[in-house]
Amino acid sequence: MSSFLRKKLDILLKISYFCPMKVAEQIRKTIIMLPNDKIFGYADLSIRKKDYQTSAKALERLQKQGLIKKISKGIFYKPIKTVFGDLEPDDSEKLKPYLFKNGKRIAYITGESLYNQMNLTTQMAFRIKIASDRRINIEKGAIKAKSVKSYAKVTETNYMFLGFLDAIKDIKQIPDCTVASAVKFLSKRLEEFNDKKVDELIKYALLYPPRVRALLGALLENIGKKKKISPLKESLNPITIFRIGLKETDLPNIKNWYIL
Repeated sequence: MSSFLRKKLDILLKISYFCPMKVAEQIRKTIIMLPNDKIFGYADLSIRKKDYQTSAKALERLQKQGLIKKISKGIFYKPIKTVFGDLEPDDSEKLKPYLFKNGKRIAYITGESLYNQMNLTTQMAFRIKIASDRRINIEKGAIKAKSVKSYAKVTETNYMFLGFLDAIKDIKQIPDCTVASAVKFLSKRLEEFNDKKVDELIKYALLYPPRVRALLGALLENIGKKKKISPLKESLNPITIFRIGLKETDLPNIKNWYIL
């Protein structure tokens, strides 16, 4: 939800505090302001906990009127009206309630679905993977998702770094993508990172398995971003060999990082 819309909803809540507007009327006015095809829950409606029971009845009436539709317990959307009937939100929108809590990101999409978005593969996953520090399993019609453990607490500022590191971690398992092709692709993406982003990436890489730290170090070194990679090198055991399936023609400095 945009900050502008959030401010308007907050104003509505303040008005309802000083002017005793009926809860049902407040909810209806708030929902009318929401964009169509967007998922929302109780938190988005600025409903106080003491009003939850009254709100549930109001939302049930709005469902019967066709203004909103229910996806799951406490999760709704405003359908887009067309001559062919009501349109549901797309799959990525339906997943948002599981990726955010009280407006804050707590999870992100990873695995084949993410690598498809990154253009590393053209394949789509039958079951979406959601990385989080809590269990998330979804079986909602065509939406099927399971949780995998994230290597760090997920936030809005770090989830893209974690997704990038996931791609390095899974580099041998990405469908329809050779390791050499993935290395070339990820190297190009790393070239776009400024020093601050490289620092952040390395900070989170230190939480990942050694093979991720080794390959990230090799990639950064190979594209000339060498200043900050010493923590990665120092974190590795020099007698451990990482068999990733690369040749020096794919990445010239693999021996520096104990990679084969």
